[in-house]
Amino acid sequence: MNDGTPLDALVIGGGSAGLAAAFWLQRRNLRFTVLEANSSPSGAWPVYYSSLTLFTPARHSRLPGLPFPGPPDHYPSRDAMAAYLRAYAEQLALPVEQDADVTCVQSMNGGFHITSRDGRTWSARTVVAATGTFRRPHRPSLPGAEHSRVQTLHASDYRHPEPFAGQRIVVVGAGNSGAQIAAELGRVARVTLAFRHPLRLFPQRPLGHDLTDWLTWSGVERVPIGAFGRVPDAQPVIAVPGLRAALHRGNPDLRPMFTALTQGGVRWADGSVEPIDTVILATGYGWNGAYLPPPALGPDGEPRQCLGSSTAIPGLYFVGLPGQRTVASGTVRAAGPDARAVVRHLAHHLEASHAPT
Repeated sequence: MNDGTPLDALVIGGGSAGLAAAFWLQRRNLRFTVLEANSSPSGAWPVYYSSLTLFTPARHSRLPGLPFPGPPDHYPSRDAMAAYLRAYAEQLALPVEQDADVTCVQSMNGGFHITSRDGRTWSARTVVAATGTFRRPHRPSLPGAEHSRVQTLHASDYRHPEPFAGQRIVVVGAGNSGAQIAAELGRVARVTLAFRHPLRLFPQRPLGHDLTDWLTWSGVERVPIGAFGRVPDAQPVIAVPGLRAALHRGNPDLRPMFTALTQGGVRWADGSVEPIDTVILATGYGWNGAYLPPPALGPDGEPRQCLGSSTAIPGLYFVGLPGQRTVASGTVRAAGPDARAVVRHLAHHLEASHAPT
C-alpha cells in the first residue's frame, strides 16, 4: 500500500515476466511495486505437475541480472525454477508485496487505482499486467459430459501419477504438456493420447545441441512474430527423454479425438465405446486478466495490445504474452527482452505525461 503518491508503475504478477519487468523498472530508477497473489514470488511454478522440467537449458532460462545456478547445460526442474525466482527477487531487492491477489484495476485521472482481495489499495501512473495463464484453464465442452460419470480434469489439476494407478485414462491434447503427462501416466496406468492434430515430434537436441541454441544462432527467435504469418494450429512436441520410448511401447497409444463421453467411458471415432476412468484435458489456457477494466480485453478475453502496449487504455502494458513480439514470447527465455521493450515504452509514456503543454 503506497502513501498516496502514485507509483510510477505497478506490476501485477511475480512470475518470470513480472520480475523481469521489475528488473528494468529498477534500472530506470522508477518507483514501483510488484504484487504477487501467492506467498512468494515464484509464479505458477509451485503448482505445476511435479515432474515438469524446462525445455530450455539453464543458460537460456535466466532472467536479466542473475545467472541460473548449476551447470549451464542442465534442464531446470519445476522446483528449481520456483527457487530461482524467489532468489531473484531477494538478491535484486525487488519490492514485492506477497499475498496481494488483485481483483480490480480502475482507470481514473490519467492513472490507475488497484485493489486486492484483502482490501489493500494502490495508485499508480502505469500498470504492467504479468499474471500469465494458469488461473484460466481452457476446458472445452465435451459432448455427453452432462450424463457421464467419467472423472474429467484439466492438466492444471494434475500433480503426479500415483493417484491414477491402475486406471484407464485418456489425455486430450497432443501438445507438450499432454504428451509428457500421458507418458508419465503410462508408467502406472493404461493411457491413450487423443488428438485433433497429429503429434509432431521434434528432437530436443538435434545434432548434439539444444534446439534453443539453433534458434538463437539462426536469429529466428529475434524475428518479429508477424514475419511468420499465421502460426500453425499443431505445434511441435519436444521429444524430452523417455517420450519416444513410451510412444514406441504403445503406452500411451495415439488415437483421433473421441466423439463423445458416454455414461461410463468414451465413444471413439470408429463408433466403438470403451470404459474410461479419467479424462485429462491438456487443452491449454487463456490469459488471466479478469481484474482489468473491460475495454482492456477483447471478446475472447485476450488483451487488446500491440507489442505489449494496450491499444485500449493508455498506460496499461502486458508482459509474458505468447506471440507478444517474437516466436519465443511467453517463454522464460523471452521474458527479459520482452519486458525491456515494454518498460522502454512505459518510460516514454511517463515522460510524455509530464512534458509541458
